[in-house]
Amino acid sequence: METVIRVSDLTKFYGEVLAVDHISFEVRRGEIFGFLGPNGAGKTTTIRMLTGLSRPTEGSATVLGYDVCTEVTQAKRHVGVVPENSNLYDEFTVLDNLLFMAQLYGVPRARRREKAEELLKIFGLSDRKDSPFRTLSRGMKRALTIAAALIHEPEILFLDEPTVGLDVVAARSLRNLIGQLRRRGITIFLTTHYLEEADLLCDRVAILVRGKILSVDSPGALKEAAEEESIIEFTFSGEIPGLIEELSRVKGDVRVVPVDFGKVRVYGGSPGDILEAVFRFVRGKGIEVLSVNSIKPSLEDAFIKITGLSPAIMAIEKGGR
Repeated sequence: METVIRVSDLTKFYGEVLAVDHISFEVRRGEIFGFLGPNGAGKTTTIRMLTGLSRPTEGSATVLGYDVCTEVTQAKRHVGVVPENSNLYDEFTVLDNLLFMAQLYGVPRARRREKAEELLKIFGLSDRKDSPFRTLSRGMKRALTIAAALIHEPEILFLDEPTVGLDVVAARSLRNLIGQLRRRGITIFLTTHYLEEADLLCDRVAILVRGKILSVDSPGALKEAAEEESIIEFTFSGEIPGLIEELSRVKGDVRVVPVDFGKVRVYGGSPGDILEAVFRFVRGKGIEVLSVNSIKPSLEDAFIKITGLSPAIMAIEKGGR
């Protein structure tokens, strides 16, 4: 399959801060490639380098064969960029925003309105075409921002955290739209810190932590790799302080991750040894084991295995929210 983005040892320093650390990967034509990692991992910085908004400190990258440092103008003709915060104008109407973006991208005058109307129909915004952008819901604003990035029919679409701040219904609707774009043959480079989103949408994901890529593979392959160790979920009748310390004495690489109040997942070790240690721990403490389940690994479990991080870190929004 044709490679449309090729990255080799790409690195970015901001002063003495290393934001992106010698990353290498390739993106294939027609796939949804996900950059998965917590906020601050370097996802947005990578998009900025690939789209010519920030110059790499070291390394190289090409987009559709164009060097992102020396041929970025040529590359921009073939890509659409959807930043995390919309770049559209509050005072313009929905239609006028699209027409203005069509003009900026050099769409022939005779095609601008036709293309804008077509995109409004695809994104379900035709009945709001005369509404000022500021009056739209968050989901509609996000959809229009994506539509604006498609006005010049790009081959590659860069989406930076497309569903951040959306409610469940709007996020689901937007994911459906992203799936439709893929079926139309558009290559999509997607950044996200939502594990479920990466699992649902992406053909392949790169897991990025502290500026480094730790793994690149399909969500299915990452989950299969996580099956090599046992995952047991316990639900208890009360709080379980001291359980982690108790399980640390079990032979092998054992990790305990809290899931909810009174619920934990135990990764690794011998299932028999884990069960024995847990029941020994609760004995005489007035705590009951309400359930024990062997868990089939999810992408969250694969993330834990690869990074050693709690999935809770992925739930932290920018600014610490």
